[in-house]
Amino acid sequence: MPRIAGVDVPERKAIRYALRYIHGIGPKYADDIIAEAGVDPKKRANDLSEQEISTIAGIIDTNYLVEGGLRRNVAQAIQRLRDTRSYRGERHRRGLPVRGQRTRTNARTRKGRKKTVAGKKSVK
Repeated sequence: MPRIAGVDVPERKAIRYALRYIHGIGPKYADDIIAEAGVDPKKRANDLSEQEISTIAGIIDTNYLVEGGLRRNVAQAIQRLRDTRSYRGERHRRGLPVRGQRTRTNARTRKGRKKTVAGKKSVK
């Protein structure tokens, strides 16, 4: 597997899709990097020469925040929200949706499995 920016990218995929396996690089950035490096987007990752791999890696290292650095930035931003006790920080702290989604139904991804609460028994 070719190693680009410290990540093993799949060798059987075209380079424009293989680059997306790097955290922080999506479709647009992948196309921008390939255009700047002057590499054919349809070329497979294992068909790249060492020169092309080093060019792509250099472009990523100088121009883009990826992998560990990006994860660290996101974690620091969330921690800042928590420390300032902002509304969004409180939502992160409680494990609830942060961006205004409803929680009466859905939101199971953030809230986790259902916690059943004993209901009030009706008197007959």
